Amino acid sequence: MSELKHTPFNELHKKKHARMVDFAGWEMPLLYKSGGGLIEEHNHTRTAASIFDVSHMGRLKFTGKGAEAFLQKVCTRNVSKAVEGQSVYSLVCNEAGKVLDDVIVSRFEKHWLMVCNASNREKLLRWFSRHVGEGVDIDDETTKSAMVAVQGPKAIELLDSVLPEPVSEIKRYHFVVQRYMMVIQFTVFRSGYTGEDGVEIICGNTTAAMAMNYLMRGDTEHEVLQPAGLGARDTLRLEAGMPLYGHELTEEIDPLSAGLGWAVDLSKDFVGAEALRKLKEEGLRQKLVGLVLDGPRSARQGMPILRDGKTVGIVTSGAMSPTLKKPIAMGYVDIALASPGGAFEIDCRGSVLGATSVPLPFYKRPK
Repeated sequence: MSELKHTPFNELHKKKHARMVDFAGWEMPLLYKSGGGLIEEHNHTRTAASIFDVSHMGRLKFTGKGAEAFLQKVCTRNVSKAVEGQSVYSLVCNEAGKVLDDVIVSRFEKHWLMVCNASNREKLLRWFSRHVGEGVDIDDETTKSAMVAVQGPKAIELLDSVLPEPVSEIKRYHFVVQRYMMVIQFTVFRSGYTGEDGVEIICGNTTAAMAMNYLMRGDTEHEVLQPAGLGARDTLRLEAGMPLYGHELTEEIDPLSAGLGWAVDLSKDFVGAEALRKLKEEGLRQKLVGLVLDGPRSARQGMPILRDGKTVGIVTSGAMSPTLKKPIAMGYVDIALASPGGAFEIDCRGSVLGATSVPLPFYKRPK
């Protein structure tokens, strides 16, 4: 058994009494025992601001004259439309049009950066090595850097009071490079995975601890900004209807069935495009839907979704929603049954739970 990898904030997590778990080969905080646990961390993110260590996520740098053409080849999104300082959400598919990963691709002046899921980083590097041509260099910067997410309705106001340049002026899915006292250089992305406003920040791993102290100085009593772990991150993204690889997205699922057609440009050629064009022409067989359950019990990944006692789909994610205070889930059902308002049953280890399909997302932050 290989030793777990540690992020630059590992010691900080332990000082905060985090419950550490193995996540994709990294020792990561599930929740913080010094706080109120997952529900309090979730609610704090929805009402104030939380900081998440997401350094385990892959960060791949692409340079060279052929970098843009290569990313066009392996990404479903037309990344050529991105201007310098802009990020785009995209999928990487195999030849069958199934999802290898969902990624964020950002265009810098002289290079591109791809943020991918921790569990897929090595797989993507192998995949890219099969398709890369001349004029492209790929550098895995994951262990050379650190990454945190600051999310919540008070996140931008707090960061505006701390960072050298105002974050409020950054457009959604854009980024800027900032410097503090010429010592810490960090890139601030206006993005996130919680359904709230906020940013994701990347800096060098040698200055990560200094950067963290700098970020927290604007809230020395930790009344606004508090740490949150992977547990709250999962319930937050579920409420926001955001897919998680290994659940809503796998190598058995295509992006169109996952409701991600907006991130697939079938007018350009990319790996998997032909299969996806054929699927769109023939019609989808299944679709990802939201489900609200009757009663207090939650559904879990892998539970069958039934209609009149017949299996018509499968649950991909499920949890009690701290915001809605009711069990919610996502799952794939037969396309003919995917309209909102449909009545279903979920086979919960022999017990049957009633459920109703609803539009995604479950939660939208107030404007």
